[in-house]
Amino acid sequence: MTTTPKNGWITAPDSPSLPESHQSVAVPDLAVAGGFWRRLLAFLGPGYMVAVGYMDPGNWATSIAGGSAFGYTLLSVVLLSNFMAILLQSLALRLGIASGRDLAQACRDAYPGWTSNVLWVLAEAAIIATDLAEVIGTAIALNLLFGIPLEIGVVLTALDVFLILWLQNKGFRKLEAVVIALSLIIAVCFAIEMVYASPVWGEVLAGFVPQRDLLTNPDMLYLSLGIIGATVMPHNLYLHSAIIQTRRVGDSRGEKRRAIRLGTIDSTVALMFALFINASILILASAVFHSAGNTEVAEIQQAYALLSPALGVPIASTLFAVALLASGLNSTVTATLSGQIVMEGFIRMRLQPWLRRLVTRGIAIVPAVFVTAFFGESGTARLLILSQVVLSLQLPFAIVPLILFTADARKMGDLHAPRWLSATCAVIALVLIALNLKLIFDVATGAVSI
Repeated sequence: MTTTPKNGWITAPDSPSLPESHQSVAVPDLAVAGGFWRRLLAFLGPGYMVAVGYMDPGNWATSIAGGSAFGYTLLSVVLLSNFMAILLQSLALRLGIASGRDLAQACRDAYPGWTSNVLWVLAEAAIIATDLAEVIGTAIALNLLFGIPLEIGVVLTALDVFLILWLQNKGFRKLEAVVIALSLIIAVCFAIEMVYASPVWGEVLAGFVPQRDLLTNPDMLYLSLGIIGATVMPHNLYLHSAIIQTRRVGDSRGEKRRAIRLGTIDSTVALMFALFINASILILASAVFHSAGNTEVAEIQQAYALLSPALGVPIASTLFAVALLASGLNSTVTATLSGQIVMEGFIRMRLQPWLRRLVTRGIAIVPAVFVTAFFGESGTARLLILSQVVLSLQLPFAIVPLILFTADARKMGDLHAPRWLSATCAVIALVLIALNLKLIFDVATGAVSI
């Protein structure tokens, strides 16, 4: 059944993605005792589900390489990336709450079939690139903790489908609780590592100030875009616009406006938590490796081997590997959900979660097995960084439609994004496009050596 064109959408909203979880989380009424805080607590979760993507194994690869090679300089990129993520995720949740559509559904509804199909293929490529990083990261963690060969570890990662099924059957709130618990494990591990690393905090603060070399040094730009791609991940925009709809917020404008505000608080706090993790990885690499002259530490395995001897603390490397395993398991959950949302939203194809997971992971496992078998540790490091740069190249194809949809009062009514927010996000999109074009030029001319 179609609606009238007056609302700017061509069709009525589809049945939602993740239908088994849609509006499954009750939101207390403001009239009950402690109404605001209870409502805020009800919104705790989606932001952390999204934040998982900002501390996945791909972030580890780019941050370790960036910290060891350039010290604290790339902290400014981590900070700017996080700022971009906060703004863009606020648009994604606004779209989901105000329109009842996720980004994939909105793209299919607004654009001709061929355009929508291209965007779908690009979104799938971004999810595969994300999954590739998780496959390699989890395999490396299994190798470091239990001595499982990388090739076998890569294949074993396909078994995480059973973890996904078990969690989804327990309900969405329990799924969120597991994600938050694993995130806390990562945070505790890095907090302990930071105490032993004892970085020079004056230099750390100076690293948050952008430097000119970010644009003039091709290798630094390559890693910077890898950090951006590992932070502002395209699939997270699709994910957030869908999972925010698990909250039963009501149909009135006032209820939706309050939901947008509470969802934005949850998202912002969660992403500031992710900033701590991302910055910690880079600070650790800088304080332990760069300061000692080890400027070519790019492999996660190499960082693991050097960490305990450098700090003089035997448990340091183990904590590092435990955090990596928690990161890989966490990212598995959100990548599976994102793949389901993108497929259901763009092409209306519903697959069982286990089948969808096996298809996506199967595609990611092939290059991972090939690289680990023929190129070893150095190959996995390069593949991890490359996967994150691919994500950066994909970003504009998700960001631009998101900005256009949420700025359109015909589509969003009086819940459209404020002009300052749309304008700021438009500048972010233009900067990313310009940097991506420069990167393509640098790679084509052989200026990038990493």
